[in-house]
Amino acid sequence: MAAGRRGRGGMTEQAAVITGIRPGLSARGLDYGQNTIADWLCACGHHERATGRPRVEQLLARVRVGHCPHAQGAAT
Repeated sequence: MAAGRRGRGGMTEQAAVITGIRPGLSARGLDYGQNTIADWLCACGHHERATGRPRVEQLLARVRVGHCPHAQGAAT
C-alpha cells in the first residue's frame, strides 16, 4: 500500500505510481441511503478519495477532468 495521509472519514491523498488506469472522476453510492464515495485520479497521478455526501459534493465541484492543478501550482 502506498504511503500517504488518511483523513478521518473524509478525503484521502495517496502518492502512488499507477499504470494502466486512465485518469478521471468516479462517483458511486449517489442514491438515498447509500455510502457516497468519489475517486479522482489526475493525469499527473495524484489520487483523492472523498467519502460522505458533503465531501463528495466538494470534490465534484472542485475537480475539472482534463485539467491538472498540480502542474499549474508547481510552476508558480
